[in-house]
Amino acid sequence: MNVAIVGVGLLGGSFAMGLKTVEDGHYYIGVDTNEQNSLMAKKLGIINQSMHFTQAVQSADLVVLATPVNVIKRQLKEALDLLPKESILIDLGSTKESFSKEVANHPKRDQYISCHPIAGTENSGPEAAFAALLKHKQMIICDKEKSNKVLLDRMIAIFKKLETHINYMKSDEHDLHIAYVSHLSHISSFALGLTVLEKERDEKSIFTMAGSGFSSTVRLAKSSPDMWSPIFTQNATNISKALEAYIFQLNKFKKIIDEGAEDESYMLMEKANEIRRVLMGIEKV
Repeated sequence: MNVAIVGVGLLGGSFAMGLKTVEDGHYYIGVDTNEQNSLMAKKLGIINQSMHFTQAVQSADLVVLATPVNVIKRQLKEALDLLPKESILIDLGSTKESFSKEVANHPKRDQYISCHPIAGTENSGPEAAFAALLKHKQMIICDKEKSNKVLLDRMIAIFKKLETHINYMKSDEHDLHIAYVSHLSHISSFALGLTVLEKERDEKSIFTMAGSGFSSTVRLAKSSPDMWSPIFTQNATNISKALEAYIFQLNKFKKIIDEGAEDESYMLMEKANEIRRVLMGIEKV
């Protein structure tokens, strides 16, 4: 089949590379507004050729939108308008409710499958892509009842070959939960990076004293603003609630530290340790 990858960066490129390892014979078409990305994706063997969006969608059996979420929202209707009968359109965006509303009344709505792979790194561009990115990661499919069952089953078969763990959610539930477990993590990392950069003017001291704890916590602050700024805008209501809850916990720690209440500090951290059990349980699923 012809696979059109719209946005040949980390996610789009990794999806294509992963699919190549489990299925032979597909032809990969790249679409990217950045010509250097297209050239690099072809050089790396991610795509066979680059093409304009309209031509790519019209000639595709599977269209994968892997652009920033504000661009996906704009591309969804245009892609459905152009999509051939029985072809599949998916997106790999981190927000879902606004997409669902955008295409709710489109006559080809059932050819669209709303997907979110819980996978990624702090790096971007086709050079960052690798075939195993989606392997053993969660793949959230939203509003599955709105998608054609035959097309949905085809896509599920591909995801299973990629060894993803498939879960189903309503788009509004997805955006609520992802605000806490993903979007908030990125904001925390950006905020920590800003705090250190503003308070530690001596960059050499930062690098000298920064241990693995700091590096792992601030890793997400290296993520692309082009991708994350639109996510924060599209999921603003849920993220604001998540931030309010997070700030409440931070203030709790500040009060305990200001008062020197070591026993209370210990109890809070012991309670937080429960996250280890939760995550271990998820990893076993």
